[in-house]
Amino acid sequence: MSDQEAIPNMVGRRRRRFPRSFKELTPTHAFNPGTFFYELVWKSLITPRTGKFRKPDYPQLRDEQLALTWIGHASFLIQFPKLNALIDPNFANWLFWQKRLRKAGMRIKDLPRIDLVLITHAHFDHFNKATLRRLLSPGIAVVPWKVGDLAHGLGFDRIVELKWGESFTHGDCTVTLTPAKHWGARVLHDRHRGYGGYILKHRNRRIYHAGDTAYFEELRSIGERYRPEIALLPIGACYPDSFRNTHMGPNDALQGFRDLQSRWMIPMHFGSFKLAFEDICEPPRWLQQIATENGLIERIRILEEGFPQVF
Repeated sequence: MSDQEAIPNMVGRRRRRFPRSFKELTPTHAFNPGTFFYELVWKSLITPRTGKFRKPDYPQLRDEQLALTWIGHASFLIQFPKLNALIDPNFANWLFWQKRLRKAGMRIKDLPRIDLVLITHAHFDHFNKATLRRLLSPGIAVVPWKVGDLAHGLGFDRIVELKWGESFTHGDCTVTLTPAKHWGARVLHDRHRGYGGYILKHRNRRIYHAGDTAYFEELRSIGERYRPEIALLPIGACYPDSFRNTHMGPNDALQGFRDLQSRWMIPMHFGSFKLAFEDICEPPRWLQQIATENGLIERIRILEEGFPQVF
């Protein structure tokens, strides 16, 4: 897909729609609204927010280098020479009734110029309209099928919709939407919307952002086809076990890392919002323990929010 095939932006802003039930905000129907409120809302409200904003020291990249800055949750700034991409940017302190428990690693005003914004799916913690409206000249939005209408009026120059296996090329960068085991509804009755992960290829470098997903065997096929050097894999919102129908736990992510045959694994989707019953600090501890037992700890890079890392 080329720039010329991108979906044109529309002028105007639609009226904001609030969720009609707790179930619209949750990845599973495994618990009732009362349990949801107590575990994921009330406990968050009485927990002090941690972390701090930093002004990142962005590196000067050579031709084959790239830099990753974890903003928090599933949000990353990915920098190549002459191109900057954001994936699932979310700087919000609140998701409706849910409090962010750890600050974003930087302020929006400290972002560099953004060329591409990739959105993996329409869930509120990944497609955050309040954040997107505040981006300065965000360039091109790449979204899964049937999600483009949600990006209208948010300031993008172009909006590109992809289906699984389709690609969009912008300069030296090619973005491909990959399958995931998740769901894409924004609200209760719009299950027509797409979802997935992304392969981001710039010259000879390849990064895989899995989006939100449970473990699924097609990760092996993604690895064989695209050979991602770096895998950004979710490890949180995985307990109780029923949540693993739509989310990876640390052991699932480690198996996915093996399937992908990547050089580096960078965990995400933990520490910012309490979206399940595990303590938000537990997933990285579990991951380190399992990776150590399996001789993979040297290939796991747990990033600190707001600090660019060069690869």
